[in-house]
Amino acid sequence: QVQLVESGGGLVQAGGSLRLSCVVSRNIISIIFMGWYRQAPGKQRELVASIGTNGRTNYVDSVKGRCTISRDNSRNTVYLQMNSLKPEDTAVYYCTAGGLPWGRGTQVTVSS
Repeated sequence: QVQLVESGGGLVQAGGSLRLSCVVSRNIISIIFMGWYRQAPGKQRELVASIGTNGRTNYVDSVKGRCTISRDNSRNTVYLQMNSLKPEDTAVYYCTAGGLPWGRGTQVTVSS
């Protein structure tokens, strides 16, 4: 069964940075859409960033200019670099890859 394994979360002070990684247990070169979602307590899961095979990226307005999504097809990995973190970025972050089952996510907690 194909798995998505997220890592890189943690506790960080406001203004800090984190780099999230998601390793997919299969070749991702043919996966057109990959992205990162997040879900804060009591809120719906929202798409934070996405990247296509052509490298085109999209971001939710709240993270534009602070986050960068990238993918390394040779490592079957998608990344999310998050800078200037804010307390409102606190959530569990999940990656998505071509409709594959969700992983367990990685917790990001930003203290004020």
